[in-house]
Amino acid sequence: MQGPYPAPDASGKLRPMRLPAAPPVACASAERARLDRATASYDAPLAVVDLQAFDANAADLVRRAQGKPVRVASKSVRCRALLERALARDGFTGVMSFSLAESLWLARSGIEDVLLAYPSADRAGLAELTSDPKLARAVTVTVDDPAQLALIDAARAGREEVRVCLELDTSLRLLGGRLRLGALRSPVHDPERLADLARSVVRRPGFRLVGLLAYEAHVAGVGDAVEGRPLYSRSVRLMQAAARKELAVRRAEAVRAVRAVTELEFVNGGGTGSVQHTAAEDAVTEVAAGSGLFVPRLFDHYRSFRGRPAALFALPVVRRPGPGVVTAQGGGYPASGAAGADRLPQPYLPAGLRLDPREGAGEVQTPLTGPPADDLLVGDKVWFRHAKAGEMCERFEALHLVDGDRVVETVPTYRGEARTFL
Repeated sequence: MQGPYPAPDASGKLRPMRLPAAPPVACASAERARLDRATASYDAPLAVVDLQAFDANAADLVRRAQGKPVRVASKSVRCRALLERALARDGFTGVMSFSLAESLWLARSGIEDVLLAYPSADRAGLAELTSDPKLARAVTVTVDDPAQLALIDAARAGREEVRVCLELDTSLRLLGGRLRLGALRSPVHDPERLADLARSVVRRPGFRLVGLLAYEAHVAGVGDAVEGRPLYSRSVRLMQAAARKELAVRRAEAVRAVRAVTELEFVNGGGTGSVQHTAAEDAVTEVAAGSGLFVPRLFDHYRSFRGRPAALFALPVVRRPGPGVVTAQGGGYPASGAAGADRLPQPYLPAGLRLDPREGAGEVQTPLTGPPADDLLVGDKVWFRHAKAGEMCERFEALHLVDGDRVVETVPTYRGEARTFL
């Protein structure tokens, strides 16, 4: 499917795109029937990934990246088979991991380029990294503080050189710094301070500075077209426009400052919601994306692109408490982040079901209301979308890969391989 992401005009600016309307009920009914046929021999609860949607989303990410390689964010996938499927496509290269233990596991399994995007205090893992040449070549660790370098040195069990990436804080600071918009990640905001950190890495034996990371979460991970909230959406768009402009200048200055200290192999930035904007910056050599492969519910609210929901889970109907109500088994799978209704999974198919506002998604059962409830029988499947991407995989040991109206393969998630990294 050709994704409706913005194309640059003659001046190089990205034109806003008109998003397609929501699919009609008839399409939703056909989609539900297809998924039910594909999984007819499987009992729910279960999780699926639609391969046609996954591949279309992957192609759209590559198009939006405008020729720059896409690094797959593993936290948004959490399934080795699907990481490998993405990496097998032209336009994808390397993995962005979320824990050191995961990074080492992926490297041992054959992935040769793993960027650990978060500092680690895993001393056993650091000892393993510094004593194994293969792991040391494959894994790059991220730091934003000399204390993290000292921790690595204290944990060393060998003489292997550690590949290092620096992280730049991307937050937008207004009113003289009194107002801060962005994720609380790196403490290093200024290019000069980043260059000082670069010098501390270069001077320290046993480390090699190879990259720079700058993840603009307030742009990449915040939707700017939230249905029913026009004023909020407008304010997000204004904030993001200002943030992109400020960061493009500061990131370029930071890259120049660090390159004056040592050459870099890569400069990583962006995320699913900002791929096309970040890729347009000359200073950036690669972009990161992961949620855009699965397209969870929180990624429905962007003007600049529209993906296809690829990852779904199904719960079985086990009760019919009364007219207009059914109860599904399980379902209490909230997403991480600040608690709120937007973090709850939402019934997707059949269209028209709603969570009960008093119970929400329950620990062991989830009541659902709405007209379609009267047509559901005990044993029928209700299909849900998770608010986030890879977190769904922490609830299921396997993903059934659907192509058309059949399951073509069943693959383990991280959990199914007995890997729970965080």
